Amino acid sequence: MKIAIFGLGYVGCVSAGCLSQKGHTIYGVDVDTNKVNLVNSGKATIIEDGLDELIAEGVKIGNITATTDAEWAVLNSDVGIICVGTPNTANGHLNMEYITKISEQIAVALKKKEEFYTITIRSTVMPGTNLEICNLISSISNKENDKGFAVVSNPEFLREGNAIVDFFNPPYTVVGSTSPKGIEKTKEMFSFLDAPVKVVGVEVAEMIKFLNNSFHALKVAFANEIGRLCKSLNVDSHELMDLFIGDTQLNISHRYLKPGLSYGGSCLPKDLRALNILAHDKYVSIPVLKSVAQSNITHNNYIFDLISAKKVHKIGIVGLSFKENTDDLRFSPSLELCENLVGKGYAIKIYDQNINLSRLVGKNKDFLFSHLPHINVLLINEVDDFLQDCDLIVFAQRSNHVLEQLDRIKKDTIILDLVNIDKLKAFENYEGLCW
Repeated sequence: MKIAIFGLGYVGCVSAGCLSQKGHTIYGVDVDTNKVNLVNSGKATIIEDGLDELIAEGVKIGNITATTDAEWAVLNSDVGIICVGTPNTANGHLNMEYITKISEQIAVALKKKEEFYTITIRSTVMPGTNLEICNLISSISNKENDKGFAVVSNPEFLREGNAIVDFFNPPYTVVGSTSPKGIEKTKEMFSFLDAPVKVVGVEVAEMIKFLNNSFHALKVAFANEIGRLCKSLNVDSHELMDLFIGDTQLNISHRYLKPGLSYGGSCLPKDLRALNILAHDKYVSIPVLKSVAQSNITHNNYIFDLISAKKVHKIGIVGLSFKENTDDLRFSPSLELCENLVGKGYAIKIYDQNINLSRLVGKNKDFLFSHLPHINVLLINEVDDFLQDCDLIVFAQRSNHVLEQLDRIKKDTIILDLVNIDKLKAFENYEGLCW
C-alpha cells in the first residue's frame, strides 16, 4: 500500500520504519522541518534500537519519503495514519489541537481525491473522537463516511526501547470503526502480523490505551509503596515480589511490578491524568487511580530525601531519560530529580549514553531545556570524567558503560541504586532504594 503517516514522533517514525520493511510505500508528514530532513537523510527522529537502520534502508530503496505537504501525501496514498501528539492541557484534558488540524488538512485534500480513503487514528484520543473526526471530515470534504472515506480507531501498544519488537509482535490488532470498508483496509495493511485482529466498538478501541497505561502506572506505584514498607521492616522486597508475580493465574503479569524508580515518560502520566479528568467530568469517583500520581510524587520525594540524608554535595546521576534505551526525557523522574538537586544547590553531573543534545528535536528537546537549561554543562560524555570526584553516585539506569568501569569509583563513594543492580551490591557504601 501507499501510506501517509501524519506525525513523525515516536509512534510515527517507528511505524514508518516497520511498515516500510514490509514493502509498503511511506509518505511521512510533519510540520517540523528538522524531523522531515532527518528522515529524508535516512535517520530516525528518536533513539530506538534498530530504527535508524530501518529508516535508512527505507529511504535508500525509495520506500520512505518525508514532507511537510499533507495534501500531497493524501493525494498520493491509499491510507493515512494519524500519529500526532495529544499532550495534556493545563487542566489535564488531552490537547486535540494537532488531531483537529491534521484532520482538517486531510478533509481539504479529500475534496480533490476520487478514491476511497481510509484514515486510521493511532494517537491516544478520548472516546468520541472518532465520531467527531468523521463529522469534521464529512462537513469539509462533502463526502460520506463509508462511501468516500473511513475513520478507524487503531491504537498502538509500543514500549519505548522495545518498540520495533512490539510493533511486529503485538498482543492483538485492535480495530474499531463504523465503516466496514475501513476495517477491511486496516486488516489488509497489518496482514503480515501474526496476531489476532480484535474488531471492537469504536469507543472500546479508543479507551483501551487509557486502561492499559493507567493500570501500568498503578502497578509501578503499588510495587514502590510495597518496597518502601518492606525496607522499613527489613524485608527483601524483590524476593517478596518474585513470590507475588509467581501467581500467574490471579496476579496476571510481572510487568512493572518490581520496586524501583518512579514511573515517567510520555504515556503513563498523560493517560492516567486524562482518565482521572474524564472520571471527574462524569462525576465518577475513582479514588485509587486518583491517588496513583500522588504516590509517584511521594516516591520521588522519598528518593530526594534519601540523597539529602547523605549530607554530600557532589553527586553523579547515571541515566537521565525516563528509562533505558531511549532518549525520551518527558516527565523523566531522573530529570526531575536532577532539577530539584540543582535547585537546592547540589553540584551534579549526568551520564546518559543515549542523550545526544545535537539529535534532540521537538517537544523532547524543549522539555529538557525548560527544566535543565544548563544541561550542556551537566551532561558528561566520557565515563572517566563522570566518575571522578563524586561523593555519591545515583544509578537511575543500568549503564553497561559505567558498570564496566566500576573499579574507577573511589572506595568511600556512596552508591544509591534505584534499579536493583546486583553488581553494585559489593560496594561497602551501597544502598538500594527499596531493598
